[in-house]
Amino acid sequence: MSSPASASSPHPAPAGWHLEHSYAQLPEAFHVAFNPTPVREPKLVILNRALADSLGLDADQLNQAGWFAGNELPPGARPLAQAYAGHQFGNFTMLGDGRAILLGEQLTPDGRRFDIQLKGSGQTPFSRRGDGRATLGPMLREYIISEAMHALGIPTTRSMAVVTTGELVRRDGMLPGAVLTRVAASHIRVGTFEYAAARGEKALLQALADYTLQRHYPDAASAPQPYLALLESVIERQAALIARWQHVGFIHGVMNTDNMALSGETIDYGPCAFMDAYDPATVFSSIDHQGRYAYSRQPFIAQWNLARFAEALLPLLDPVEEKAVELANDAVVGFELIFKRHWLAGMRAKLGLFTDEGDDLALIESLLQWMQKTDADFTNTFRALSAPGSRSISSDPVFLDWHQRWQDRLARQPQPAQAVQESMRQHNPVIIPRNHKVEEALAAAVEREDLSVMERLLAVLAKPYDHTQLPPEEYLAGLPSGDYQTFCGT
Repeated sequence: MSSPASASSPHPAPAGWHLEHSYAQLPEAFHVAFNPTPVREPKLVILNRALADSLGLDADQLNQAGWFAGNELPPGARPLAQAYAGHQFGNFTMLGDGRAILLGEQLTPDGRRFDIQLKGSGQTPFSRRGDGRATLGPMLREYIISEAMHALGIPTTRSMAVVTTGELVRRDGMLPGAVLTRVAASHIRVGTFEYAAARGEKALLQALADYTLQRHYPDAASAPQPYLALLESVIERQAALIARWQHVGFIHGVMNTDNMALSGETIDYGPCAFMDAYDPATVFSSIDHQGRYAYSRQPFIAQWNLARFAEALLPLLDPVEEKAVELANDAVVGFELIFKRHWLAGMRAKLGLFTDEGDDLALIESLLQWMQKTDADFTNTFRALSAPGSRSISSDPVFLDWHQRWQDRLARQPQPAQAVQESMRQHNPVIIPRNHKVEEALAAAVEREDLSVMERLLAVLAKPYDHTQLPPEEYLAGLPSGDYQTFCGT
């Protein structure tokens, strides 16, 4: 198998398409060649022109709904469905792309590589009696949230287009069908490795590991123990990612192992949402009855998922099983300290702390405890702390005592007040996708075919760290706690 960076075509195709197919060079067990199912009447709903431009694509020439619905294939496309497995709510299942098709990998003018995937493009051999389709609301939700995450600076898959299909899809009633074009560094998952391991063929596992090293961790590929370096690199990247989620109150909602991307990107925006009032037990997913994927549990679940990744890698870590298990355990146990390092560094930044002191963790935790006790809004509290006059946030003696401790802490570092405020504004967003505003945008688009509400929302979400011109208050206020649920869309 050649390197992902090899065998590029000499000239890009019309509209700037430059599709390659390094994933297809993996053994056939990992994929099935399969075309999208054409739809009745594709209609382009939204096109991410900025993303298209960054991929080297001409947005004006891309204005063809057929390409984003599967009715036509972009030049150079070789569609396939990917095989993978996954632990879903703790239960292992053999899975695969049941409603998604990988068209290929767009090679950008600067040599970067991104998967171009159609989501909701019809049944595949992995559909397991599913209809292979998607509905407009969840596809627009993924578009909104993934683009908001990108603006927040959090690694994420992105959304290039949504088209309607002119067909109805049965969910809870009949809903308008849609297809999302998703862009990702790759769609290799923890579940992809679980799939290879479950087949019991070391050659398959090694081929996948070698490909992942080449595509995402080339430095680890040259390490003395490349597969251990792969495990450690994935752990580092996931720890950093989950810490970033925690810093902005993002709750993924369905952290199954098939939804953990080896690239370190956030993937699969199903029952996800952002926390309003701070409560570590917050759960938004309608199917997460036990709170497995609650806000406070996301670091623990990430470590659990990484343990499944480590188990899959055991045959490659060492020929002696006991030694392989020891190496894997040591790496996975290390996740906790790595995550805490990333989380604490980010929380220090949110409070304008440039230096490290031993009592910083206690200072941060006491603020969070006060926020939880008083139902304080997570985003707005940190935004208010970033502004002058933050003492006026609350007259509660508990807060005032904390605020004085914080001011004393700031005074012990050499950075001036202006540098502190500038740093805090760079790490505390003004705006997140407030749940009621997302629902308002989706309702307008789905029920009235009115995209203007979503377009206004996207415009304000595009500048989350602009503290100089606040958006209207309707975009800043949250919902009362416990009033919101999200759904899978499948």
